[in-house]
Amino acid sequence: MKLGSKLKRLRLARGYTQEELADRCDLSRSFISQLESDKVSPSVETLERILRVLGTDLKHFFSEEQKKIVFKKDERVPVYDLPKGVKIDILMDAVEDKELDAKIVELEPGAQTDKEDYHDGDEFGYVVEGSVDIYIDGKRYRANEGECFYYSGDCVHYMRNPGKEKAVVLWIQTI
Repeated sequence: MKLGSKLKRLRLARGYTQEELADRCDLSRSFISQLESDKVSPSVETLERILRVLGTDLKHFFSEEQKKIVFKKDERVPVYDLPKGVKIDILMDAVEDKELDAKIVELEPGAQTDKEDYHDGDEFGYVVEGSVDIYIDGKRYRANEGECFYYSGDCVHYMRNPGKEKAVVLWIQTI
């Protein structure tokens, strides 16, 4: 494994220049440059410091395990204890370090999700089928098939199907 190219890829993904990474790690820019071109090897302590700044750790950095890319329909995990007429499936399960939670929400006519209180993160929805009313701090917003919605989780919110047909929403929440 080429340590330098992997470090460089992580640095660029974070949007850091060599100088910025060096400053954050209390190292010299020339050391980062030599490290990325595999001309020097860091101590374990120095590598851990660099990886911490780059948002990872030794275990994940050296893991050769291929991350899962495709999630099959039969791998979805149903959510239980929901209000009548509401079906929710978690689309991606058992994913380490994910920063979003994606679900398919099906609402029968008149059904609504439970009210959610304030939480960190944002919510995004795309109406695949039907229409939904989104209630945010008591105010109603309508989203029809093919439309989407977005709001911050720092409010009381829920969704309701006002129509006579089933509504289906792709719902994504950042964690």
